[in-house]
Amino acid sequence: MTRNLDRMRNVAIVGPYSSGKTTLLESILAVSGAIARKGSIKDGNTISDSTPEAQARSMSVEVSVARTTDGETELNFLDCPGSIEFAQDTYNALVGAGSAIVVCEADVAKVLTLAPLFKFLDDWEIPHLVFINKLDRCRDSVMDLFQALKSVSSRPLVPQQYPIRKNLDLIGYIDLIDEQAYHYHLGQAADPVPLPAELQAEERAAREEMLETLSEFDDHLLEELLEDIPPSKDEILRDLKQDLSADLIVPVFLGIAEQDYGVRPLLDALVRETPDPTVTAQRRGLETTGDGEAIAQVLKTYYGNSGKLSLVRIWQGTITDGMTLNGERVGGIYHLMGSQQNPVNAAHVGELVALGRLETAQTGDTLSSGAAQALPTATAIAPVYALAIMPEHRKDEVKLSGALNKLIEIDPSLHWEQHGDTREIILWGQGEIHLQVALDRLKRQFNLPMTTQLPQIPYKETIRKATTSHGRYKHQSGGHGAFGDVFLDIQPQQRGAGFQFTDSIVGGVVPKQYIPGVEVGVREYLNQGPLGFPVVDVAVNLSNGSYHSVDSSEQAFRQAARIAMTEGMPNCSPVLLEPVLTIQVAAPNGFTAKVLQLVSGRRGQILGYEALDGWQNWDNVTAYLPQAEMQDFIVELRSLTLGVGFFHWEPDHLQEVPDKVRDAVLAKANEA
Repeated sequence: MTRNLDRMRNVAIVGPYSSGKTTLLESILAVSGAIARKGSIKDGNTISDSTPEAQARSMSVEVSVARTTDGETELNFLDCPGSIEFAQDTYNALVGAGSAIVVCEADVAKVLTLAPLFKFLDDWEIPHLVFINKLDRCRDSVMDLFQALKSVSSRPLVPQQYPIRKNLDLIGYIDLIDEQAYHYHLGQAADPVPLPAELQAEERAAREEMLETLSEFDDHLLEELLEDIPPSKDEILRDLKQDLSADLIVPVFLGIAEQDYGVRPLLDALVRETPDPTVTAQRRGLETTGDGEAIAQVLKTYYGNSGKLSLVRIWQGTITDGMTLNGERVGGIYHLMGSQQNPVNAAHVGELVALGRLETAQTGDTLSSGAAQALPTATAIAPVYALAIMPEHRKDEVKLSGALNKLIEIDPSLHWEQHGDTREIILWGQGEIHLQVALDRLKRQFNLPMTTQLPQIPYKETIRKATTSHGRYKHQSGGHGAFGDVFLDIQPQQRGAGFQFTDSIVGGVVPKQYIPGVEVGVREYLNQGPLGFPVVDVAVNLSNGSYHSVDSSEQAFRQAARIAMTEGMPNCSPVLLEPVLTIQVAAPNGFTAKVLQLVSGRRGQILGYEALDGWQNWDNVTAYLPQAEMQDFIVELRSLTLGVGFFHWEPDHLQEVPDKVRDAVLAKANEA
């Protein structure tokens, strides 16, 4: 049986860290009767944020799911992390949402933190409305807040309420649709009251602005406004629903979630104005039918005591327990309510459910009972912060790679590698808190406590001068001895040319069968040069030598080559090289000067900056930055840009290390 999609809403709750998203969800669940008593972040008993990692930090660190009803309408909520370090989880979940509530604090100075979120919502055409929270702490004019919000939204804002304040305290609101005023009461619905006379002018101006914005998308409404014909309430509501569903406008609501103020009108608007699942599905080019091929998309992966769970949005068809999707049998279907799992036998189009035991399913994957085309996924966020990790217990090394792979299934914005030069296991992520949460999960879920340190910088070395070096290896131990004798010409190469080995042997002074051993010996030495680091951009030519008809061997010439390199390389004026990255730093243009100072202060070389494509009032700074200066670059960048600055990087070239830095690096290497 297919559910009535007209009476279903899939809503993501998003917003910056500390804006009050989880508190808003608790209030919605309590007001709608889904829970008997609200939990609090302080007490660690909210429906979402139930993991130890979230509770220890009093913040959301992964997407949580909750369900409720309002009348006949079923509402499924995705409570998304607010920290920019967990943005990947938020973006992955938003792909399956029908609409979103953007929660923001009533603080003009913090509005800029919404810019990346608005950009994602607009790019994906996800209908969204704004809930201005914590108005009890607001010391700004509400109109100033609206103006600040307009600067970060490419869609026009449509305030549906005007606040009633007393000595800056929020005591009620005016509904701009029917011009009815209400006073708030703790634990109860707001009471209708007469419209305050002192607010009539402000209310009228706000309502006219709302109607004028709606008239940009409705010619009939525009005609009514031009002829001073008051539009009906039904007409206004119809326009709000149509325009929001088409992602043409952003309705704005306000309140105090902690006290339930403004939550009931917001809930009414979700039911009345936000689109049902068919709208998003049609935008993806899918048919919202309960028959035929089942198509779902994985929004989030969890690992718990019951094994792997894949949170999916069902885009088409019906999924039953035991059905085969992408070649695997579904091992359980669950409605989630925070950490609670409620089993069901089947799930229908439009629903958000968790599927059990799909071992190969990854976040973002399209699952189908047939051969459906892959659905679009959120772009992966490149890692910007790293730690070198090592198990506290050596016996755990064998199971580390498997646990790390599962960790990345839970959080695809993580990445790990075993570095080819330093041999360290490097865990990459989006910041300090992000990696600490990952390490806590390794310990709690996989029993793998880690020790950490900053990753080593993969320094290299090269030479400035050429030399000729002689190496002779002679060993006698009874019976056949060992003898090898070589002359090597060692020369510097251009930066990036790599290693080159040649020979100019004439007259057979070194037999051909021993020459490969010479090259092996040279290559072995280059793994650690006179400064203690791998050597690059060097050419070595075998020019002369001698051999013994009985005692010579390839192994003996290999040892002779190592001796020649050991003797000759210190005479070639060795220099230390460091890896340099190309970085693209993005930030609001009001912070561009600070970004330039940040890069320059870290020995970076500015290559230029220009407007960031597709971002209003943002700049993109291009620069070279030594990798040694990148470790906490993202931490300082976010500190300078209210948390919204970001950057992309890729290796570019090696360059000589300045003397002062070189001395410090070599001193540290000698200590090690």
